[in-house]
Amino acid sequence: MDDEEELLPERKYPANQGFVLWLTGLSGSGKSSIARKLEQELKERSCLVEVLDGDVVRTNLSKGLGYSREDRNTNIRRIGFVANLLSRNGVAAIVAAISPYQEARENLRATTENFIEVFVNAPLEVCEARDVKGLYAMARAGEIRAFTGIDDPYEEPTNPDIICYTSEETLEESVAKILAELEQRDCIPPKPQIEFFI
Repeated sequence: MDDEEELLPERKYPANQGFVLWLTGLSGSGKSSIARKLEQELKERSCLVEVLDGDVVRTNLSKGLGYSREDRNTNIRRIGFVANLLSRNGVAAIVAAISPYQEARENLRATTENFIEVFVNAPLEVCEARDVKGLYAMARAGEIRAFTGIDDPYEEPTNPDIICYTSEETLEESVAKILAELEQRDCIPPKPQIEFFI
């Protein structure tokens, strides 16, 4: 090696450090879009990633549960259990679930290592305007009962780690905000830089 050459200090990242990134917010706030974009970004950094989407989990892991407070909390505990197992094995577990109750989320924080709560904050009227599944319209018409934000409460996080204002930010801006926090916590390596030599 030439004397002129200098090596940058190699930054060490904890071996097999997984984490649980919990995206909470109203239906239509942008949780799933953020989760999928994050998944793509993290895979580009050679991270092990798994997305647990609330709708998919209800179909497969929590089939048969209703929408009472007790059933919703049971659903969240099940998702949290799976996410924690993944995290303990070095996987970045990204959860996109409405998870409307503060107590359930705080229980997760208390029992999950490397738990990061992201409040995907979009006003109800914005979520209703997006309403790609037509769920809000059905809830307003009385065709769906106990729908979060209409006739069932959504308890906003009191102290989230990150807030994404998806009615004001682009998807890319929200994702960049989360990635910056993950980098700052040393949960993920920085994005690989492509160098060009002439």
